[in-house]
Amino acid sequence: MNRLVIAVLLLGTLGSAHAVGSASAGQGKAAVCSACHGMDGNSVMPLWPSLAGQHEQFISKQLMDFKSGARKDDTMTAMAAPLSDQDVADLAAWYASQKATIGSANAEKAAPGEQLYRAGDAGKGLAACMACHGPNGAGNPAAKFPALGGQHAAYTAKTLKDFRDGKRSNDPANMMRDVAAKMSDAQIEAVAEYIAGLH
Repeated sequence: MNRLVIAVLLLGTLGSAHAVGSASAGQGKAAVCSACHGMDGNSVMPLWPSLAGQHEQFISKQLMDFKSGARKDDTMTAMAAPLSDQDVADLAAWYASQKATIGSANAEKAAPGEQLYRAGDAGKGLAACMACHGPNGAGNPAAKFPALGGQHAAYTAKTLKDFRDGKRSNDPANMMRDVAAKMSDAQIEAVAEYIAGLH
């Protein structure tokens, strides 16, 4: 009986630590974000990520990392600084509720990228991207692994290079830094191109 009471109290405490997001509230709050990320979260600028359809947990983590300095970007740090926990939850809910547009890939450039995405590169000890991000690039929300399918190739390539070069370091257990460190520029460009058309 005492264990049950403790478990209920613990779960109640853990549950209240995170705000529950409202997509409708997030829509209004996202107005300022739309200049870079699009009205519905589908960015038209290749270096700015599309957020539509991205997992709530991932968006929340990134915004909180910008606020704390765990992820660095002058523009996003300034944008995230004034956000409350509720703002973050609402924005994450809004973007997660939006439908991502399907990107397109240059078939010639994407062919070697498909091999890397689906099978990795055993010679370099490089795991397949789909092991964490899924065969269709849908990601894994429980593990906070982002959806990748349809993301701009330029943004994905920049992200991988930032992980490789240590400019980005908010990945759990150095997972993405370890992966990107094994990739050449050509491999990064190829897998980024393949991801752009993945759905």
